[in-house]
Amino acid sequence: MSPLRTAFSTLGCPDWSFQQVIENGSRAGYDGVEIRLLERQLDLLVHPALQKSDLPRRRRELANAGFRVSGLGSSVNFHSLDAAERSRLMDVGKRYLDLAAELGADFVRVFGDVLHPLPGSSVPVSEVAPEQRRATLQQIVDGLQQLGEYAETVGVLVIIESHGDFADSTLMTEVMQQITTPGAGVLFDTHHPWRFAGERLPDTVQRLRPWIRSTHWKDSILRPHPKTSDAGDSAAHQAINLMSGHRPANYVLFGGGEFPAIECLQLLDEIGFNGWHSLEWEKLWHPEIEDPEIALPLFPQKIRELHQLVVETRSCR
Repeated sequence: MSPLRTAFSTLGCPDWSFQQVIENGSRAGYDGVEIRLLERQLDLLVHPALQKSDLPRRRRELANAGFRVSGLGSSVNFHSLDAAERSRLMDVGKRYLDLAAELGADFVRVFGDVLHPLPGSSVPVSEVAPEQRRATLQQIVDGLQQLGEYAETVGVLVIIESHGDFADSTLMTEVMQQITTPGAGVLFDTHHPWRFAGERLPDTVQRLRPWIRSTHWKDSILRPHPKTSDAGDSAAHQAINLMSGHRPANYVLFGGGEFPAIECLQLLDEIGFNGWHSLEWEKLWHPEIEDPEIALPLFPQKIRELHQLVVETRSCR
């Protein structure tokens, strides 16, 4: 069995430069990084460190450190009611795939993201009008299919995250069953279907197993009245403006909450998953949680310890 590969999203270290990401990530024991932003710039296409003329230097820095870019986290989604906006985002997605290929990354993350693509809407999925549901799902299928076909040409995957309304794995399955290109898959955020859709992990993994290509990990607890601050409220508004399906949670250091991580690892082991295990510490959206210097170094050792327990348990059967 392939060794477990660990990464972290730069969402957890919003102020770090590319060089700091490599240095700190390597020191903490990670194999790679999922770049969502650098130095608070969420549009990677305009960041100075990722311009085409500088990419040979970035590749050398990665190679010298024995470190990889697992993937790029985009804000691309397919649910917009505006055809011109969908066309613009398709172009952005292709440019992200080109950048990912230049960096030797495996994937670009995209969103579905909601069946009621109106900012600030809180309409439950069950109350979305059938005709709107069908139309939005078809947009998402068409967008993912087209971007996946382009991804094939550059040797990178496009993966849609179990995020927003698509934390519901039955919706995700409905989309993926219509996708024919091998250039598209699923980013299984292990936390979201469990916390936000109330799903049992065995059910989620069984539904998504043909398409899981990478994973996100986080931990949380239930808290009746979470504390808020001006900074926290501002960050939450920024998140929702970028991702209509963003949902807040009471995040805690990995292993210190209620998420059944070892059960999830067992299920992934059973289906032969060998992709990335990436910590998504949402520091940018939740400024009140621990700083990256505290949170990020804990994950590689903890996830490997849990994985070793899974392996030992399997060998004793």
